[in-house]
Amino acid sequence: MFQQPDLFEPREVAPTLGSLPDLIDRISQVSKRPRYAFMVLNLIYKAVGQGDSIGPYVRYDGALLPVRDWLCEALIPLAQKDGRRRTLIDAVRADLVTKGQLPEDPVAAEARIAEEIKARIVRSGRTSISRAASDLVRAGLLRRHYKGFRVDHANRGAQREAVYTITPEAKRALGRVH
Repeated sequence: MFQQPDLFEPREVAPTLGSLPDLIDRISQVSKRPRYAFMVLNLIYKAVGQGDSIGPYVRYDGALLPVRDWLCEALIPLAQKDGRRRTLIDAVRADLVTKGQLPEDPVAAEARIAEEIKARIVRSGRTSISRAASDLVRAGLLRRHYKGFRVDHANRGAQREAVYTITPEAKRALGRVH
């Protein structure tokens, strides 16, 4: 297997994590969105179970999804409560009207709008997941590599999907209940 080094070298890490608050503190030192990064780390921790890695695909609702898409699906409820949701709905409606893609039937129009909103949330979510994963790599809590077509290609996005490996230190901290 080809191991591609991550763009972000882990920082010199503080002492060993003793508890969940220590883990959260370490994340907050490297991330602009520590709560989101913690949620991503916790989802990965729960998904790996007894193993260490998750990806490149995860079975979800009977289909195989790339791990970033699966994480996005798990975090979509956060986007639905966002105050920007109304603005997004209005923007999607305007875009579909401009492109002539909004059906005349109100029920079909609402379904088309909901479909486009979900697609935009997932597209944006993949970026947020990657950013959170980069923060977790910098914190020394996660390792990331890629699998898929053309793994030796210089283009990082060459139809490859991420594989996330949680570090033993992060697993220990997340597994402790205080």
